[in-house]
Amino acid sequence: MVLNDERRERLRIRRQLVGLLRDGGGVATALFCLIQLANGVLPALTALATAAVVGSVGHGTGTSRIVVPLTLLAAALIVGQVLSAIQFPTSLVIQSRIDLAHRERVAELASRSSTITVLEQPAVQDLIATVNAEPSTWIEKTPGQGSTAQLMLIVRYFGLVSSALVLARFSWWLVPVLVVPAFAYRAFAQHQWLNHFTIWARGISHHRRYQYWGKLAAAPAEGKEIRVFGLDEWVSRTGQNHGLTHMRPVWEDDYRAARAKWLQSVLVFVPLLLAFLAVGIQTEHGHSSLATETVVLTAAWAVFQAMGNTFDSVAVQGVMPVMRAYNALTSALADDAPAVTDAAPLSHTPTLTFDDVSFRYPGSSRDILKGLALDIAPGDLVALVGMNGAGKSTLTKLLAGLYEPTAGSIRADGRDITEIGYTAWRRELAIVFQDFVRYPLSARENVALGADIDQAALDAAAREAGFDEVLARLPAGWDTPLSKERAGGVDLSGGQWQQVVLTRAIYAVKRGAKVLVLDEPTAHLDVRTEFEVFERLARLARDATVILISHRLSTVRQADRIVLLGSGRILESGTHDELMALDGRYADMFNIQAERFREGYDDRVEEGELL
Repeated sequence: MVLNDERRERLRIRRQLVGLLRDGGGVATALFCLIQLANGVLPALTALATAAVVGSVGHGTGTSRIVVPLTLLAAALIVGQVLSAIQFPTSLVIQSRIDLAHRERVAELASRSSTITVLEQPAVQDLIATVNAEPSTWIEKTPGQGSTAQLMLIVRYFGLVSSALVLARFSWWLVPVLVVPAFAYRAFAQHQWLNHFTIWARGISHHRRYQYWGKLAAAPAEGKEIRVFGLDEWVSRTGQNHGLTHMRPVWEDDYRAARAKWLQSVLVFVPLLLAFLAVGIQTEHGHSSLATETVVLTAAWAVFQAMGNTFDSVAVQGVMPVMRAYNALTSALADDAPAVTDAAPLSHTPTLTFDDVSFRYPGSSRDILKGLALDIAPGDLVALVGMNGAGKSTLTKLLAGLYEPTAGSIRADGRDITEIGYTAWRRELAIVFQDFVRYPLSARENVALGADIDQAALDAAAREAGFDEVLARLPAGWDTPLSKERAGGVDLSGGQWQQVVLTRAIYAVKRGAKVLVLDEPTAHLDVRTEFEVFERLARLARDATVILISHRLSTVRQADRIVLLGSGRILESGTHDELMALDGRYADMFNIQAERFREGYDDRVEEGELL
């Protein structure tokens, strides 16, 4: 039963691979199909043309009888060479288009989830890693490679039939004598390759570790520690051990395959020898012509040529994990598509309400937030503070709709954000996450991220984020790539990157976002720069509500309200002066930080700049 299910799944995937050819483009796919069909028929046509040439030579001394068959033979050979020249580039075009369309579908699948809950599941992450189809070894194939290989496999049998028909026309009994061993030869060779494939795949984890340690030895960042601590021998030995653990079984299988070559030789040469001897004897005794012998010899060899190449089977086998992962990912995300909404933008900054919100991460038994209730008035600058794990960052992710509360609701002007629709609601937000993304794009593209460019607004956002000073030192200003891997690019320090991301968020506010959420947006900046940025953010609160998370209490003291979170609840709430007068946990935390600052601690995550 399991075997039948596996066969049905493999058959389904093979049909999928054929269906993917539509992504290769009509003209290119049609041309590739014609090439494969021609390649399948050409051996048989070549055999017939060769026989015609030989037969013409034997029927007289004139040249007129040989012109036509000789021309046909030359045409067949020339066409074969032309097809061979254009087959590879045509297949590359088709494969590239199929792979591009595949990755677009994967991106659409991954982005259809309204929240990131399902994407964080380890099983889904494994599926996405597999379905991305980025081969790093010979056994891994892309959908494009598998699709073209499946087509070649189908046409291969068409070529076999063509050659068999030619044989049957002259000597029908040669068909089973040659075709049966040819199938046996293919089955044996395919079994060997797929067994080799399985052995190689079994050690893929060791191969990837071997690659990792090899890259580690030449990586600039890790190279510093390797040299300082004298780790070169350990790194080399560890990588070599993983490589040998992977390759020893592979080499042993290579030896077994080499020793078994005699059987493949027997399967090829014995049937051919029998066929050649039989036809030769018939020709010698006048029961057959030299032309017949020629066509039989050529067509017989074409039979084994059609069945001998097992690359197509290996390619189809290599893409099976990718297609299984794609089908599984489709099923996993099938019920997670967001509802389409055309909600209009909010006309004003809303009142935000966290109504008895509780939340725990999937698979966890611990509540991160427990019945949290919080109102934020339009245009307020609210600072969220607390110890690590208090739920500050989780609160911002819930506000963004990246997770849904396990209990309670989040409302904007009394309307649940799920009713507004996450897509429409997120257009009203500008968020800087603590683990922000550093895109290897130009400074302008890093800020705008695909939005329409308003240069005046960009410049204003850069000034308010303090990024204008960095811009003035970039070689090409806004057009400078922020990556050393790009021509003319530069690396930025952590603090400078933070200013880029702040500029990104402020630019979004200038383009209409109503809520600005900043999670540790200045952790890489010194206290003076952070204080200046905070003053600018305070002015932004006139246009949008600002929710700020910061571990430095000295710079949030000017907030309209400071909310201290602990154990998933609001422990204290009020202005800085009110909380200091309360002399509670906030006051203790503030006094401890103030003492550290007086002792000279800067509390920056990173110092220096790399520009």
